[in-house]
Amino acid sequence: MTEQIPVRDVTAPRQVDGSVDLYAQREKIYTRAFTGLFRNLRRFGGAALFILYFGTVWLTWEGRQAVWWNLPERKFYIFGATFWPQDFILLSALLIIAAFGLFFITVFAGRVWCGYTCPQSVFTWVFMWAEKVTEGDRNQRMKLDKAPMSARKFSRKAAKHAIWLAVSLATAITFVGYFTPIRELIPELFTLQAGGWALFWVGFFTLATYGNAGYLREQVCIYMCPYARFQSVMFDKDTLIVSYDPRRGERRGPRKKDADYKAMGLGDCIDCTMCVQVCPTGIDIRDGLQIECIGCAACIDACDTIMEKMNYPKGLISYTTEHNLSGQKTRLLRPRLIGYAIALLVMMGLFAFAIVERPLVKLDVSKDRVLFRENQDGNIENVYTLKLMNKAQHEQTVVIDASGLEGLVYHGRKEVRLAAGEQLTIPVGLSVPPEKLPSSTNKIVFHIQSADDDSITDDADSRFIGPSVR
Repeated sequence: MTEQIPVRDVTAPRQVDGSVDLYAQREKIYTRAFTGLFRNLRRFGGAALFILYFGTVWLTWEGRQAVWWNLPERKFYIFGATFWPQDFILLSALLIIAAFGLFFITVFAGRVWCGYTCPQSVFTWVFMWAEKVTEGDRNQRMKLDKAPMSARKFSRKAAKHAIWLAVSLATAITFVGYFTPIRELIPELFTLQAGGWALFWVGFFTLATYGNAGYLREQVCIYMCPYARFQSVMFDKDTLIVSYDPRRGERRGPRKKDADYKAMGLGDCIDCTMCVQVCPTGIDIRDGLQIECIGCAACIDACDTIMEKMNYPKGLISYTTEHNLSGQKTRLLRPRLIGYAIALLVMMGLFAFAIVERPLVKLDVSKDRVLFRENQDGNIENVYTLKLMNKAQHEQTVVIDASGLEGLVYHGRKEVRLAAGEQLTIPVGLSVPPEKLPSSTNKIVFHIQSADDDSITDDADSRFIGPSVR
């Protein structure tokens, strides 16, 4: 029988009377500072995400904010592209791609998203850094919390909360800045001229960031995040997860650096609990795979540091798989992972194709309530309302035409000049000699084409109604 990664029993404790205690009071987690490879990777990745988030909102493109979700006008600018509510299907496709990307990375490498790029984790690490620079490292913070209130304690706590609020406010202003131009938003906020909705959302996201990263922290990951619940069903025995090697580490116990611990019957684990002290969710990875583990690898960095000091091989805690831990070969390519990869690549390809082929002019047609009328020439005439939309960020002249019936005559403007992002509604008419109508209801097609670029076109179907044909 092969050895498996142990799983901790998280069954709720039973009371003496047989009832189950479903609530345990939260114990504050004091994390210790540490260094290591994975901490550096997380710092560089977090810095890149911060630059992307806080920097993109300040970029300009053709005289406007480069990324701007203009909700009042229902225009969504992303650099050189303008998206409209009609393009909502693209957002749905993007979310589906993101979901499958998350599935793929979870099957391959566990919860690396949670540990390295999840906003909750990234901001939690920033807030923990603020604690360290204002209140000291782990032991100092524990002593400070137990000490009675004093001027020193008050000043340190006030400095910590000031940094928390500053980070939260900057985060909220930046987020709202993607919907309200940030160069206008900031002066309006500090001169109290901002609109009510802007003030509300800045306040809301400030409190949300402050509460989630400052107080709730691991509670969000353990109890509130749905990903923590369903990610376990996506693991298999070849998924990379943070694990402790019990074959090498047990039996645990303290010893001197140069002691012959093998003769003492001890394993490589010196039971220093450093892996527990650096964990942002407060778990002991030596208890086995746990739902609270976010895969941040803080315990790996801490343990490797201790192993190096003891002159032991690193990797007592490492990214490994259940197959590898039991001495079997890890399969990198397996059906489920390949399936997710294929689905992801196909959807990304279709999404890219949809973006490239997205029409930059849009035509919608609605027929007049009057079914038909006979004009002065004795022909049957129908009236329509055309809604033209220029999705491009430059002016376009569009040519309008209609087809679908023999002898069809178009009445109305044939060419329309549309400004960048303009929507225009125009009435037009179509007439047909009555003897040319094959039936009382006939399909017709309206067609628009840019006079500047023949590849920019769009069509819209409608109906031409006439008298009953006997």
